[in-house]
Amino acid sequence: MAMIGNLRHRPARRLTHLFVGLVLYGFSMALMIRSGLGLNPWDVFHQGLSRLTGLSMGTVVIAVGALVLLAWIPLRQRPGLGTVANVVVIGLAVDATLALLPPGGPLALRIVLLVAGIVGNGAATALYLGARLGPGPRDGLMTGLVARRPGRSLRLVRTIIEVGVLAVGAVLGGTVGIGTIAYALTIGPLAQLFLPLFDVAEPKPPTVERIEPAPAT
Repeated sequence: MAMIGNLRHRPARRLTHLFVGLVLYGFSMALMIRSGLGLNPWDVFHQGLSRLTGLSMGTVVIAVGALVLLAWIPLRQRPGLGTVANVVVIGLAVDATLALLPPGGPLALRIVLLVAGIVGNGAATALYLGARLGPGPRDGLMTGLVARRPGRSLRLVRTIIEVGVLAVGAVLGGTVGIGTIAYALTIGPLAQLFLPLFDVAEPKPPTVERIEPAPAT
């Protein structure tokens, strides 16, 4: 019931934002992959594992997402519908896009793919977060670790995790480049820019006007 409890408010819009956002996330991820100019830290890790194992990028994204979700159990994090959908939909979307989009091309085209991928990723992040149906597995891991140790900096925990997966992914052969730096510098501002457009806020509880008792006569 925890997964569907918050669907009572504007369910059609929330589900639309969620699934459009997740598909767009996978699509934008594929654009960055085809640019060959660098990926975000988690995708460097995913690509490195893909090259090591021979599995498709989408399969690795799904597998890693499921493993990270298992790590929520000792952290006592509760997944939402969006969390579970995040594990599956993004991986399917990235594989479908990679199958349709050929690699290579001139540098100018690859730069366009990179920019479109980063901007699309920012919009996708705002869409699925704005649906308020649960964070992605990787985001929930960060917030869960912080919740276990009150006072710990979320920014510090996120930095440690992302530097760690970036380093491992680079060793495994994932693509680190100018796109990695551009993503790190712009994804926060982009998500903040798009979020007010896509946020489906919970309705505020009605205020009850307090009626003062009449003075005694």
